[in-house]
Parts: sequence; C-alpha cells; structure tokens
Amino acid sequence: MIHNPAMECMPREEMRKLQTERLIKTVKTCYEKVPFYKRKMDKMGIKPEDITSIDDITKLPFTTKYDLRDEYPFGLQAVPMSEVRRIHASSGTTGKPVVGTYTQNDLDNWAECVARVLAVGDIGPGDVVQVSYGYGLFTGGLGAHDGAAKLGAIQLPTSSGNSEKQIMLMQDFGTTALCCTPSYALHLAECIEKSDTVKAENLKLRVGFFGAEPWTWGIRRELEKKLHIKAIDIYGLTEMSGPGVGGECQYQDGTHVWEDMFYPEIINPETLEPVAPGEQGELVFTSLCKEAMPILRYRTRDLTHLIYEKCRCGRTAVRIGKILGRSDDMLIIRGVNVFPSQVEAILTEFPAFSPQYFITVDRKNHEDTFDLDVELRPEFFSPNPAKQMPFIKPLYDRLCSVMGIKPNVHILPPNSIQRSTGKAKHVNDKRDFSNWR
Repeated sequence: MIHNPAMECMPREEMRKLQTERLIKTVKTCYEKVPFYKRKMDKMGIKPEDITSIDDITKLPFTTKYDLRDEYPFGLQAVPMSEVRRIHASSGTTGKPVVGTYTQNDLDNWAECVARVLAVGDIGPGDVVQVSYGYGLFTGGLGAHDGAAKLGAIQLPTSSGNSEKQIMLMQDFGTTALCCTPSYALHLAECIEKSDTVKAENLKLRVGFFGAEPWTWGIRRELEKKLHIKAIDIYGLTEMSGPGVGGECQYQDGTHVWEDMFYPEIINPETLEPVAPGEQGELVFTSLCKEAMPILRYRTRDLTHLIYEKCRCGRTAVRIGKILGRSDDMLIIRGVNVFPSQVEAILTEFPAFSPQYFITVDRKNHEDTFDLDVELRPEFFSPNPAKQMPFIKPLYDRLCSVMGIKPNVHILPPNSIQRSTGKAKHVNDKRDFSNWR
C-alpha cells in the first residue's frame, strides 16, 4: 500500500520544484533565525538570495554531530521555546547528546513519514503494532508509535526489555507488526525458539519494521525465517527527526527517502565534493520542512549510494542502497579498513554460527590485535576443541579473504555473547591513541 501517492510518486521534475521552494525557505530561516548558520554562511560569503535552485545546495555549509554538540542544547533552534512541543535526544554515550526539538507541525510531518513506511506492511485499523523500541528521549519508540496512530492502528507500547513478557503480550494481544532494532528482534526470535508455550508459526505476526542500526541480508533472512514475517528496513536519525526519514517498499530493493522533506546527497568523505550518480560515498541530508530545528547538509557518516531509477512499486522517491557501514565506525587494523558489518555478513553465510559476535581490538608489542568472539548454534557446539575445528577453518579463511586481516577467532558456547534490547554493541577498541606518534 502507498500511503501518500501524491508525494511518494511525484514526477521527478515536480519534486525538484518543490524541493527548490522548500530549500529557499529553509535557508532563509536558518540565516535569519539561527546565529550558527548566519556565521557559517557569512564566513563563506553566501547569502540566502544566492540559493535559487535545489542545485545550489552544494554552496551551503555542512553540519556535523560536533556542531550540534557544541551548540547544545538549543543553539540550532529557529523558534522560541513557546512553540516547541517535544524534545528528543540521542544517547550521548560519547559526549553531549544530540538534541532535536519539534513544533506540532514537525511532529505531524514525522508521523506522516513513519506512516509511509508502515503502510508498506498494509498497517491499518485492527492491526496491533508492538513498539519495542525504547520510549523516552530516544526517537524510536514515540516515532513508531505516532506513525502507527496516523494509520489508525492499535499501538502496543511495550518499549524494550522484559522479553518474556513481550512474547506473552505478542501472543495474547495478537500482535501483527513488530517495531524494534534488528538485534533485539533476533533476541526475541531466540526466546520464542526456546519457549515451550509459544510457537512463531502460531503468532499473528506478519511484518517487522527494523532500524536504528545497520543489518545485513543474512540477518533479514534469519528474522523472516524464524518469525515468519516480512522484514522491512526503516531508516532515520535524530538530527532529521527520527525513524521514518525513509523505508523500504515490498521489493526490498533500497530504502526510499521521503525527499519532499529530506534532501539526500552523496559526497566523497575525504574531499567533501559530490560523487557521480550511483557512486558510493557519505550520505548527507538537508531538512526541507523542519520548523523548530532545521538542519543544512548534515553529514550522517553512513556510507552508501543513491538509486534514482523508478522503483517497481511505483514510487519515484530516490532510494538509498544498503548502508555499508559508518565512516566513524570503521576500524583501521594494521593499515586495513575493517567494518564490523563485514563480520555480521560473513557469519550469516555459515549455518553453524549464530549471527551474534563481539570484536575486541587492542595494541600489543606495537601491533594491532583483532579478537573475534562468535557462537556456534547449540546443535553444532561441542566443548571438545577438536570437534570445533571443522567449523573454524572455513570461517577463518572467509574472514581473512574478505577483511584482509588475520583475526583471532574464539568460539564460545551458545548464548554467551550479551544480547541487546536496543542498539547492539559489537566492538571494544582498547587502543590508546593518545600515545601514538
């Protein structure tokens, strides 16, 4: 189902005209009401009247997570607090949190965006949407909640955690759609497999909307098989609004961006110049409709490419290719660039291994070390190391071939690696870069 055909299927030239109108208005607002952007634009010699087309977006300054933290909490806000209706923020685990403020119109637009994604699963009145994203400052819970409300569905606000109760409610209340991180969905699937009273095939669950962290096709296949669902990728970030900046259609061939509200670019992360159409690079977003906190050219650090061909579903909205990783998640091991998502993708190629893993990076004797903890599935595990060797060798060879480094692989008993109820943590980098020369 297409929720808003007028916007999701708008001809490209009409969309460009709409984007131009909204960009001109946004730039004027940023220059006149946000001192941060006025300083940036003045330093670059740019005035609002210099922006006459969506193509002029490359003249504008970039915004980074560091900018948002430096302006914490409300330095990028364009409206008085009397017009703000909600505040959200990132976890702030590596410094000050990134703050997002919303007017009522911002909240309405956000709900509209999430509704467009949920509509792919034919969500509507009578559907029970179990929202197992965290509620609170994190955007996931309330974002999915309001999107489900926009479609007239029943919202089941379970938040994250207490998995046994989640599964009980899923069964007793007849949940038809699940919204959570893919790592938590995997954990729920494992809990259902172990249950003596609940069977996945007996649940009414038919679709899952998973986001807030990268996930692979292997994880998708595992979720669809174990939960008997269609697994849909939903993309978002606090800096733009939250979940719902884009989402997959039924063909799962890239993530549609609602570009009437968010304009995407791909740049070379080193030169900051636009790349050729279809080329991979860093994803950049400009908000086109946000009132409380408009953002110009936000560098997401997500590495991907854009797909402009019209989709089989009929939507003309540009699509994001599968996120390869984040430039700031990249690990440099003995001079080789390694992404944690590579490990996940490789693990799902081997039926004997669960997709759970944990990486520990350290530096010993002036050389980087890369230790990888993995789990064999219960039916393949043996405490006898000799019986594990037939599984380790093919995995080790594949890891070396894809990543270009030789990891130290450690096989742990099933369920040894900590599961997450939110965003999964897969890496502990213990290197002290302050002493490097």
